Amino acid sequence: MTTPPTTPSQTTSTPSQTTPSQTTPAQQTVPTTDQLAIDVEHFDSPDAQRLRAAQRLEIDRAYGGDTEPGEKPTADSIAVFFLARDADGTPLGCGGLRIVQDGITEIKRMYVRPESRGAGVSSAILRRLEEAAIDLGSPALVLETGDEQKRAIGFYEREGFTRIANFGPYVGAARSICYSKIL
Repeated sequence: MTTPPTTPSQTTSTPSQTTPSQTTPAQQTVPTTDQLAIDVEHFDSPDAQRLRAAQRLEIDRAYGGDTEPGEKPTADSIAVFFLARDADGTPLGCGGLRIVQDGITEIKRMYVRPESRGAGVSSAILRRLEEAAIDLGSPALVLETGDEQKRAIGFYEREGFTRIANFGPYVGAARSICYSKIL
């Protein structure tokens, strides 16, 4: 297992994207993005494992089981993995990059806990993944999501991703939807 190198640029504080007037009652206890730390984390750390397990349960409920095509990401196949934490150190979300072909990076295990959604955590993680992909020399990001993940589809489209033909292990996977974004 390789631990990704850390550099000072791998800690991110992002300006708040939510003002008090935009906050719903359910979001009032969710930290704003200026209270986030997004740092490199080992893919197999206890917090990373818990977040990935929560994501797996959520996806399995939506699809009736594990339907992910292709090889599952591992600590050896993920080039860099990040965790977002609030000011108290509570893990809120995660995301990683896997290098696929021609130096292109694929977003893997992008996830935000349900109670932390709607406060800019996913956008902050995505910004950090984009920065890391550029640092890795990637010309583009690609990703796969499922047809039942409507919020994810809307999120990636709002963030400038374009739907592409299914690539790699997702070719022929009827429930897979793939996206790309040129960096």
